[in-house]
Order: sequence, then C-alpha cells, then structure tokens
Amino acid sequence: MAILSIPQAIVRLLPSRKRVGKLWAAALCALVLATPAQAERIRDLGAFQGVRTNQLTGYGVVVGLSGTGDDSLEYLTQAMHGVSGRVGVQLPPGVNPALKNAAAVMITAELPAFAKPGQRIDVTVSAIGKAKSLRGGSLIMTPLYGADGQVYAIAQGNLAVGGLGVSGADGSKLTVNVPTVGRIADGASVERAVATGYDAGENLRWNLYQSDFLTATRVRDAVNKRWPASATIVDGVTLSLRLPAEPDARASQMAAIEMIEVTPAESSARVVINSRTGTVVINSAVRLYPAAISHGKLTVRVDESPKVVQPAPFSRGETAVQQDSALDIDQQGDRVVHFKPGASLAKLVDALNLLGVSPPDLVAILEALKQAGALKAEMVVI
Repeated sequence: MAILSIPQAIVRLLPSRKRVGKLWAAALCALVLATPAQAERIRDLGAFQGVRTNQLTGYGVVVGLSGTGDDSLEYLTQAMHGVSGRVGVQLPPGVNPALKNAAAVMITAELPAFAKPGQRIDVTVSAIGKAKSLRGGSLIMTPLYGADGQVYAIAQGNLAVGGLGVSGADGSKLTVNVPTVGRIADGASVERAVATGYDAGENLRWNLYQSDFLTATRVRDAVNKRWPASATIVDGVTLSLRLPAEPDARASQMAAIEMIEVTPAESSARVVINSRTGTVVINSAVRLYPAAISHGKLTVRVDESPKVVQPAPFSRGETAVQQDSALDIDQQGDRVVHFKPGASLAKLVDALNLLGVSPPDLVAILEALKQAGALKAEMVVI
C-alpha cells in the first residue's frame, strides 16, 4: 500500500475538522490574547554602557572520579604533569599514568559588573574528552581568564552533577540528563576587578537592547522631563546622559533613571518560522491587505493486493503473481476565506485556527501571501 499526498497551489484553505496540534494551539492562544504595548521601566529597555558582565574561561582537571575519566589521553597527561609540578611533585619524563579517575575540563563563568576581589561567583565545569561522568569529582585550582588574557578569578571545589550514567556488562547503557557537565556554587574567588568607566567623565552612555529611533526618542523625552537638557540621542541605540560627577549623586540619579516608565515603540511586523520544529510566531504588528485565500489537499491512495495464481494439476503452467490494485482519490477544500483591508493578527489567527491549519500549511499560506503582496511583514526563517 502506498499513500501519496499532493498539495495543490496555495489558493485553497483546508477545512479540516481535526483538532489542531498542541504546539500550534498553544502558540495561537498566546498570540490571540496579545495586548497593546504597555509602559516599561527604562532598566528593562537597555543598560548603561560599561555596566555589564564579562565572560571568563579556564582549562583544568577534575579528579576523584570512580573510573569514568579520560584515561591516558595525551592532553590530560600534559595537564596532570603541570598540576603535579605546581604542588612540588615531578613525574618522571616519559611516564604516562593511567588517569581513569581524572578528566580534562573547560570551566566557564560570568564576572558581574563591579565584582571586587574576594567575592565569589558560580562556575560551570564541562568535560572535553572521553570522560563518561563527572559525578563525585573535585576541580583542582584553576585560573580563569578574561578576553584580554588576564586572570580574573581562581576556581576550585566539589562538583554538583545533575546527570547520571550507568552501563551493564552486556553493553547496555542508561543516561539521565547530562553527567559530563557540573556546577560549583560560589566555586571561584574574584582576584581582579574590571574597570567599568561609569564614573569617568561628565557624560555616560545608555544603550537600548534593540535599535529603535522612536523608543530612543521617548526615553530621551522622559529623562529630560525630570532632568531638563540632560539626555541627548547619539544614534538609534545610544543616548548620552549628563550625570553628576560625585559618585553618590551619580548612582542615585542612575537608579532613578532606570525606574522611569516609558512606552516602547511597537515592533516592526515580523513572522518568524523555525524550519526544524515547525514553530510559527507572528507578532501583533502584522496586517493583511485585501486577499482571498483557500488551500486544498489532494490525497491519492493506492492499495496493492497481489495474489498467487497456481496452475491446474498436471498442466504445463507456472505459478505466477497476479496484481490487484485499488485506487482512491480524496480531494478536500471547498471554503474560501476573504480578508478585508487592514485585517489584524487576531482575525487571521481565528480563521486559520478554526479551520485546523497545521504549521506546515500555515507556512505555505504565509509565504504565498508574502509573494502576492498581501502580507506586509518581514519573514525570518531560523
């Protein structure tokens, strides 16, 4: 038996009565209930330049594993020679110890703004070799470097691993979560502070998370309403703020600025499609121009029932296979949906949701609307 589905031209809308998939229904419910833009705090729209986190990385060794390490891999052996040398133990040249209880790892961490020496930060430890699990391991003292190559923190401690991996003698395996990644709460001590530059000069720049001239204008006007002539626009992302030079007064004004409420500009019309999962997200700015849409589906079903034909007794005939085919054609799609000028997202979603359009069909319809000029929105495929 073979089943062949042939979608027709994107001109008909499938009137399926089946329930829409959970993913599609959940996405539509969230979009239909979308509300107009509301006032947001300035601290939620952007951040002061220089007041940010910094990424740290390091290469180290985890020891104390119960036979789930990297064994005698060359890069782990070199790391163990270095670790042994730091504690005064010199391994003989050419000696490559078996290291089933150790694993080479990469350590990552984020250094918060204004972090001072002596403060603690969390670190994440990830295996980079053939280690099967880091459960029960301890990270040996490891320096963490910034992008400039300087040491900003020192990490060490016992790992908390949420994953679990077991194996049997017959080769069967069971893994829960990811046992090759662990975390150490307060596992690193800050050794060097990062200069933010927030207290240098009279002006300080503030940056939007997303470029938008209208939002930048509204932020400027809101700040100037409270502190006249203190904010100017540099570009679609950046504002220049004139702040007091004295640190205490500057910090107080920065805190007050962050709590001012501003109504951000409405986002540009955009349709985002995830080609791998079939997820479709449409924002509330999408509008439709006059269009009539229908989408049909032609299903051709071919059933093959071959039969074996036996020759008559004492005849010269041969056993053969006789083909028996049954063809069935089902064509659906007898409705047309018409959208008037300026149809909103809610109307589009209501129509497609009630008719049971699946995500692949929705993608095809949106692409056809875009090509026809009836959908004025940016199509983003991720």
